[in-house]
Formats: sequence, C-alpha cells, structure tokens
Amino acid sequence: MANCFPFRGKKRKKLDSTIKFNEDIDSWKTVIFLYNSALKEVNTKLEILNDEFQHVHQYNPIEYFKSRIKTPESIVKKLKRYGYESSIDNMVNYVNDIAGIRIVCSFTSDIYRIAEMIGKQNDLTVVSVKDYIKNPKENGYKSYHMLVTVPIFLTDQVVDTKVEIQIRTIAMDFWASLEHKIYYKFEGNAPEYISRELKDCADIVSMLDARMLRLNEAIIQAKKENRDAEARRRSMQQAGS
Repeated sequence: MANCFPFRGKKRKKLDSTIKFNEDIDSWKTVIFLYNSALKEVNTKLEILNDEFQHVHQYNPIEYFKSRIKTPESIVKKLKRYGYESSIDNMVNYVNDIAGIRIVCSFTSDIYRIAEMIGKQNDLTVVSVKDYIKNPKENGYKSYHMLVTVPIFLTDQVVDTKVEIQIRTIAMDFWASLEHKIYYKFEGNAPEYISRELKDCADIVSMLDARMLRLNEAIIQAKKENRDAEARRRSMQQAGS
C-alpha cells in the first residue's frame, strides 16, 4: 500500500544549535527561506482563525496584522548588544525575533482571546510568553509577546522555526510606532523630558483602552437587553392572540 502520510519518518530538527551553518551566502539564503516559510504558515493560520471567528461570532478580533523579516543590519546590532559575534549560528540561536508578526486588535480583551487561539494550534509550540500589558516596560510600552516554533516541512526533513508574535491594541500600536520613530531620531538617547512625555502618553493610551473596552461592553449589554425586551414583547403578543 502506498504511504498515505508522506511526512512520516522525516527527520525533525530545530532551527538552532542542532543545525550548523557555513558562513556563506547559500546558508544565509537557506535560513531566510525558513523564516519566510514560517511567516507564511502563521499568516495563513491567522487568516483562517479570523475568518472562523467572523463566521461563528460575527466579529473580527483582528483589525489587521503584518509580518516582516529583520534586516541584516538590525540583526548585527542586536547581536552586538547581546555581546555575540556576527555569525549565522549566533543569529539563529540568540535572535528570536528575526521572523516577526504584529497583530493589532480593537480591545485589550481581544489580545488574550487571540493569544489563546494561537496557543491551541496543535502544530505550533509556544516557547515563551511575555505579558507587557499586565507588566508594562518602564518606558510605558505595552504589548503581548509570544515566541512560537512552526514546523516547516521540507523534502527530507522538518525544521521547527521560531516566530515572534506581538499582539496589541490600535492605541498601543499607535504609541509604540511613534515612540520608536522618536527614539530613532535621537539614536536611542532621547532627552529626559521626552521620555517623561512619552510615558505620560502611554498612561493616556492605557486609560483610552480601558474606556473603550468599557464602552464596548456597555454596547454589547445594551444590545442584549434590547433583544431580550423584543423577545418578551413578541412572547406577550403571541400569548394575547
């Protein structure tokens, strides 16, 4: 009988210290190919999850998402900051956000709902979670970070490849994007008063998210009460006819 499971028996490896790369252009291309493939896999999963949620609940928790591969310059800077030499092996082992996806949603409640849905995907492995919403960074940064590995099925092996997923609200993304641009202009050395202003803005963003969440919950409750009232009215009409 023909093998109905073509991937059975393939060697499974992690894209880390278990695979050694030569320092040449072919090795670089192979690594980037794997990271791009991992992004495609996760992007497809997110599209399906969002479509399913719309189908079942008539609601899209994801406003939009975008993915990127870290530039070689950014990778080298990060390795230097960590105290490592610039090599493909070090890149793979110590830089976890080479492949990154940012998910932007409407409300803070959506963040945890999306994270839960991602965590339940059988072929994804959640390596680590950093909740900067419950525990914001000192500068006010808020986001929910998940590091996952995705199996990439090749012709002769399966390679588990890392992807960092960041989940945040529209307001959080607005603040983070502008904060990054401002600090980029100062090359990371912004004046103290700029840092204080950004932290104050982060606090305002947090209050805005909280108010919008309460408003959304109030709208949902009002709609439910209207439906219940309409159902009672129809029931009384049927009983009187």
